[in-house]
Amino acid sequence: MSASIDIGRTLDDGVFTTMQKFVVCLAALSIVMDGFDGQLIGFAIPVLIKEWGITRSAFAPAVAAGLIGMGIGSACAGLFADRFGRRWAIIGSVLIFGVATCAIGLAPDVLTIAILRLIAGFGIGGALPSSTTMTAEFTPSKHRTVAVTATIVCVPLGGMLAGLFAGAVMPLYGWRGLFFIGGALPLVLAVLLILALPESPRYLARRKQRWPELRKLLARMARNVNTATGFTDAGEQKAEQRLGFRALFSDGRARDTIAIWCAFFMCLLAVYSAFSWLPTMLAAEGLNVAIAGAGLTAYNLGGVIGALVCAVAITRYGSRGPLLLCSIGGVASALLLLGVDASHATGVFIFGLGMHGLFVNAVQSTMFALCAYIYPTGVRATGTASALAFGRLGAILSAFAGAIVITGAGANGYLVMLGTAMVFVFGALLVVRGHIPRLGKQEHVVAKEVLSKG
Repeated sequence: MSASIDIGRTLDDGVFTTMQKFVVCLAALSIVMDGFDGQLIGFAIPVLIKEWGITRSAFAPAVAAGLIGMGIGSACAGLFADRFGRRWAIIGSVLIFGVATCAIGLAPDVLTIAILRLIAGFGIGGALPSSTTMTAEFTPSKHRTVAVTATIVCVPLGGMLAGLFAGAVMPLYGWRGLFFIGGALPLVLAVLLILALPESPRYLARRKQRWPELRKLLARMARNVNTATGFTDAGEQKAEQRLGFRALFSDGRARDTIAIWCAFFMCLLAVYSAFSWLPTMLAAEGLNVAIAGAGLTAYNLGGVIGALVCAVAITRYGSRGPLLLCSIGGVASALLLLGVDASHATGVFIFGLGMHGLFVNAVQSTMFALCAYIYPTGVRATGTASALAFGRLGAILSAFAGAIVITGAGANGYLVMLGTAMVFVFGALLVVRGHIPRLGKQEHVVAKEVLSKG
């Protein structure tokens, strides 16, 4: 009888090799491009409104179309990744949003932009859950929270780069050049992914016909096995029998699933209110386009810092305390800005936006690590994608809410909306039972969680 290896234990307890880190970097690059292309529209909207002589409300459906596409892409990518593999889910997503973003540069009107943003949204929404799942499944358990968060933090990092890119490109080539060049970059990345990105070992372990591929992959990860070796994933055997959406509500996961969905909904309402409308709101306060774009760049920079700091805190203290504290910080930072006049104290206001971005993106980014902890391999992509898909409904709401609130209540109404959203995020995360445990308890809890949730 041939020997059998538990792939879950092999990966979770093994060393973090250079090859595994390379895969995480490729997944992170796809998310950089995801955040980059996803936020280009936010920098272009003030210019398009002025050039085409349209109102903010007239542009809301185009913003919403992209977010609807992201919701559909998030849901479909998770199911695709769990059935057909994480690798092609990532590659396909990058190709879709790259081609669609390039095409926006040819758009003659808002309707065309809306259609192309819908298509781009399929890819932008699909890349995130697929890439985070790939990262989680290539990373040993003790490094997983930081690795997943470092991948997710590439969304605001991509947005920050988009701001710098827009500031350099639009004065020279206009908004059309912004989309032409911005869409070409992910197409180059897609070629690299096709050449270099392997499939997830935990996905391969569940398909006996692909075990030869898994053996070669493990050898590249400094884990040599002979040709007679078989593979199991002991912690996932029960999940294997219940692949699909219903598994998210079985084995005591229903409460956490619903709470996480609510947290994603409200947090993405806040995040995409910034991504889509922050430059427009600042322009409405009388700031020029360059300074208005700097507000979103500061928001994203704060998000990068906050997410990484929160990830380190979660690794040491568990997820409950850091996530709840950052939610409170998101509320406080938004409400404190109510007393700042953006047109006269511009530097202070932009700094405050950076602090708000720090807290909000810290929560949003590290919630993906929470999903990776709560859901087993067989439904991890589906669980993460469904939370993100439900959260996209909040993002879609932000497309209309942002335009209405900015028009009707200005900057103060906009800030109250952001703060109120984070109050609900705090309440939802307070309800979650399956938080990542603090350091010292993890070794004892992980085995128990894997058995009970498998």
